[in-house]
Amino acid sequence: MGPMANEPRLDDTDRRLLRALQADGRISNAELAERCNLSASACSDRVRRLREAGYITGFAALVDPGKVERGVLIFVEVVLDRTTPEVFETFAAAARRAPDILECHMVAGGFDYLIKSRVRDLAAWRTFLEDVLVRIPGVRETRTYAVLEEVKSTTRLPI
Repeated sequence: MGPMANEPRLDDTDRRLLRALQADGRISNAELAERCNLSASACSDRVRRLREAGYITGFAALVDPGKVERGVLIFVEVVLDRTTPEVFETFAAAARRAPDILECHMVAGGFDYLIKSRVRDLAAWRTFLEDVLVRIPGVRETRTYAVLEEVKSTTRLPI
C-alpha cells in the first residue's frame, strides 16, 4: 500500500534512516544523523515524522528464543469447519488471546490460517495443541510442522 494523502513520501534519506533503524533500533540520534548525512535536528524531525505517519510502528528488543525456553519453532495449518464471518472472527479472537501464538495469518489456499509458534519442546506443543488450539470452536483440522533448521529469520524489510 502506498502513502495516504497526508503521509510523507519516502525519499532516499528516509529509506536510509529506516534501514539503519532496522539494523539497530537503539542507535543514538547523533550516530543515526551521521550515518545518514543529516544534522541531529533534521534527523530527529524525520524520525518523528516517520513514526507519526506509521512507517515506524515501534521499537523492541529481539530475544534469543532458546535462552527463554522457546527454542522449538512450529508452524501450523488450520482448517475451519465452516468459512463464515462468525467462525473466522471466533478463531481470530482466540488466536489473539493465546500467548503461545506469535503470528496468525488468514491465507488463501488449501487451509484457512497459518500459525507461527515457539515452544519449549514438542511435549509443550502437544499440550497447547490439545488444550487450546483444537478446542477453539470451528477448528476442523490442523497440520503441524516442526522446524528442523531456521535457514533465514529476519525482522528487516528490504527498503
